[in-house]
Amino acid sequence: MAREEFFERLEWMTYDLRMRAAHHFPAPAATNLAFVSIQESSIKAVENGSVGFHFGLYWPREVYGRLVDELREQGAKAVAFDVLFSNLRPDQQMLVQMADGGFITSDEFFARGLRLAGNVILGDTGDAPLPALFATNALAVGDITSDRDADGVLRRVKVFQDYRRWHPYFMKAADELGLDLDDAKIEPGKIILRQIGTTNVISVPVDAQNEFELADFIGTNLPPGMAPKAEAFTDERVWQMGIVLAAQELKLDLSNAEIDLPRGRIILRGENGIERMLPVDRDGYIYIDWRLELNDPRLLQAPIENLLGQNFRRLSGETNGLKDEFRGKLVTVGSIAQGNDLSDRGATPLSRETFLVSRYWNIANSVITDQYIRPAPLPAGLGITIFLGVLTVFLTLRLRAFSALGGSCTLAAVYSGVAFFAFIQYGLWLPMVFPIMGAIFAEHIVLVAYRVLFEEGEKRRVKSVFSKMLAPEVVNELLSMEKLSFGGGRREITVYFADVRGFTEFTDQSQARVLEYIHENNLSGAEAEATINEEARETLNTVNLYLGAIANVIKRHNGILDKFIGDCVMAFWGAPTPNEKHAVACVRAAIGAQRAIYEINLRRVEENQKRELEKEMGGGRPRMKLPILMLGSGINTGPATVGLMGSDEHGLNYTAFGREVNLASRLEAVSGRARIIISEATYQHLLRDDAGLAALCIALPPEKVKGFSAKVNIYEVAWRPPSASPFDEELFSSTRSSEGASLTGNIQRHGE
Repeated sequence: MAREEFFERLEWMTYDLRMRAAHHFPAPAATNLAFVSIQESSIKAVENGSVGFHFGLYWPREVYGRLVDELREQGAKAVAFDVLFSNLRPDQQMLVQMADGGFITSDEFFARGLRLAGNVILGDTGDAPLPALFATNALAVGDITSDRDADGVLRRVKVFQDYRRWHPYFMKAADELGLDLDDAKIEPGKIILRQIGTTNVISVPVDAQNEFELADFIGTNLPPGMAPKAEAFTDERVWQMGIVLAAQELKLDLSNAEIDLPRGRIILRGENGIERMLPVDRDGYIYIDWRLELNDPRLLQAPIENLLGQNFRRLSGETNGLKDEFRGKLVTVGSIAQGNDLSDRGATPLSRETFLVSRYWNIANSVITDQYIRPAPLPAGLGITIFLGVLTVFLTLRLRAFSALGGSCTLAAVYSGVAFFAFIQYGLWLPMVFPIMGAIFAEHIVLVAYRVLFEEGEKRRVKSVFSKMLAPEVVNELLSMEKLSFGGGRREITVYFADVRGFTEFTDQSQARVLEYIHENNLSGAEAEATINEEARETLNTVNLYLGAIANVIKRHNGILDKFIGDCVMAFWGAPTPNEKHAVACVRAAIGAQRAIYEINLRRVEENQKRELEKEMGGGRPRMKLPILMLGSGINTGPATVGLMGSDEHGLNYTAFGREVNLASRLEAVSGRARIIISEATYQHLLRDDAGLAALCIALPPEKVKGFSAKVNIYEVAWRPPSASPFDEELFSSTRSSEGASLTGNIQRHGE
């Protein structure tokens, strides 16, 4: 319940903001609304006698009687008192002299004024019935209660109240015996009343017409002429005073109102087919449009002393200078005096301190102009919430995090603007708290949390698969893509195989050298094991150096580093991220890899020369020369199946396979040393996308490769840097030859 009240109060706050915003825009207003105010100056004027008579703070009813007379003389259409006349005032029954010389009491004078005017509406709160002297002479009574919301703000009033009027004897008995009339139980043949604070009950017999025996209350000695029975109570419907005022203007028949609270409407009909449908909630409340404030120029206003003074001059026989500015007006009479118990002040959406008498003419204005504050029906509110929720889901799931947050905030701002516009322009109160806080922000937060928990987990999985295969910027590009499928698919790619030539021979030779050294130096136990481990580390460092250089070049050119197959590297371009020039990127990576190996070999030749000098100078165990290894490369372009292979449990690898992948592998096998061999398909891509790179290609005789029935057209890509010496290969060859012919072989220009 506390949570519901919290959200309700938030919605009230948005309502108040909209009402304050609407206050700055013009609204339709009836032309005959008026207010006669009782203020500080009024109290002083009556007290000092400047209005023709003088009384203290608590005025006798004569004062109001004279006001009614003056408004009648001016031709007011209706007069509504926001002043309670709930009982007669025997303590103020000074006599009032009439024009004929006779005298009547102050209360009688007021009742006479009510009867002559025939258009006065008296205020009623349901606490006690009006004295018959006033009720029978007034045109009608109007409810002047005000039920504030839980936060103390008056936003709405009940259109009508159903008051139960108990017989005076019941009310007297309730006071004397402490009976709770509000909790009375009406049963066939009796009325059961409970004593407050006890379990005692009193049962009063009644007949079928709800009449009781007066003798049950005052004994058998009834006053002469008094009927022996009377109604225990009567039920009376009292309409809100602003509604009663509007009814006088529009000639509405309140007694035959069509009330349909479940459907949120009350229909009032009048003469000439006029009809007003009041939008109410299920409890019969209507919201007040407070835009006609106390100082609004469209509201005729005058202090009561002005009218009392004119009435005195009228009675004195003066005829010049008399005004009738209240002719045809719907007049509200109320107090705005400070520091007395006559004024009714409280919080409204416009201000924390407002004279609440203004509610009557604002409600009357809404009915007359047929302009209301209309809360959106529940189905409409639910529809709006669902619609905004769907849009929020779309924005949050379709956009990236910051874009989704911006989109959700923009959606909330747009809807807020729509809600304010609808309220200001049409008086339509659209819900804001649940649609914005619930359907937009709460749903956005939930979906973001979902994406963090589940989608970020998927991103981590993708990153774990590709972080070692791709350059970091490519991995980030993958993670930022809206749609990306890693399942099996057919894609055109360019595949690259690069094999480090001579590594196997180098490994065998190294092991043989280590064993020979151990044997010659009679090493055993820990010394022999340490020598073997040292040579193993040297071998591993060598292969990692070459393979690492190749892998770095592949990533630098945004390729997929598929796998290491012994001393061979497989990579491809064109998936999973699209790359229209995947063949160009692959060939440039192959050139970069050859040049990287070339630079490594230059440094190793220089190191070997240093080791040779150390050997000649003697001292310590001679260090073996570093091996000089070459790279053979094969490249092919074509359609292949790409996707994740493996399982979450045992590991996944994004790879490619198919006929075109096999051809790239076969071209690597025939490439020899320090060469790049590409297929016809790759060469055609180079011609299309990079003519300069295609010009570096040299056509070779068609080659018969394993697994393919027909010979394939192949090309060699020139890769050597312009600064390369024509004697570099001879230098590499001589270095390798010193390690043994079985390890190096002969290096020729084309590996033949």
